[in-house]
Amino acid sequence: MTRHRSIALTAVALMGIGGALASAQIVVTDPATTIKNAAIAALKNEVFDVLTNQATRLRKMAKRLSLATNLDKYAVTDTPEWRIHWFIDDGTFLYANPYNAALNYGDHAGSSFAEVARERIAPGSELVGLGDEGDTNAMDAILSELATLDVADSTIIAGTDQTGQLRYNGRRELDAITALEADVIDPSPSQSATAVLDKISGAGLIRARQQQARLQFLTGMVEQLLIDNKRSRDTETAVMNMQLNRLRDGRAANTALLAGAADALRTWKQP
Repeated sequence: MTRHRSIALTAVALMGIGGALASAQIVVTDPATTIKNAAIAALKNEVFDVLTNQATRLRKMAKRLSLATNLDKYAVTDTPEWRIHWFIDDGTFLYANPYNAALNYGDHAGSSFAEVARERIAPGSELVGLGDEGDTNAMDAILSELATLDVADSTIIAGTDQTGQLRYNGRRELDAITALEADVIDPSPSQSATAVLDKISGAGLIRARQQQARLQFLTGMVEQLLIDNKRSRDTETAVMNMQLNRLRDGRAANTALLAGAADALRTWKQP
């Protein structure tokens, strides 16, 4: 009985040892696989850090300035309004009301300027025969003055119309700027990046219109300066021509004057 028990215990022990040996694993180390896994882990950490930094930056960019300060301090109050010239016929101005209205709203036809400007007489038969005797100086002088008047009238009419239209549109542009200012200082958190870009686009459009208006103002001033320069040039040219004629014909004229005076004295008799 004791022998059988010993055999059984020995068999159980052998079976336990065999099972333990069967469940054991042999550890195999591959350096290439280890390096690959380490590189993948490092890359994952780098990507995670980049995404974390991007998320932090986006959160900072998404924060509106209104969270840190009051945007009302950027608003400009009591801005100067576009004033108009008084043109109501109530006795304030007796003679310039039509032209004042043109300075407020424009007048492309020039009728308001015609009402306040001195009327021009159309040249006609009085110019006939001025250059028939070979002396074209008189005709040239009159034609030059007529051309100056034509250019001056055209410039004044165009400048008046541009000034009136710019003054009228300036009031509407001021309303647009006021509306844009209200949108810019809006502290609402619903203002997205697209809304901000729309505001920038609106500001750029208003800026372009104002630049165009300034160019029109500058064009009108340049045209007026050109007319003034032409008048000055014509005056100086006339003075120089008279001076040259005096130098060229002065000796002969003086000789003729003296000869005529001498003849008059010789032939003079007391009545």
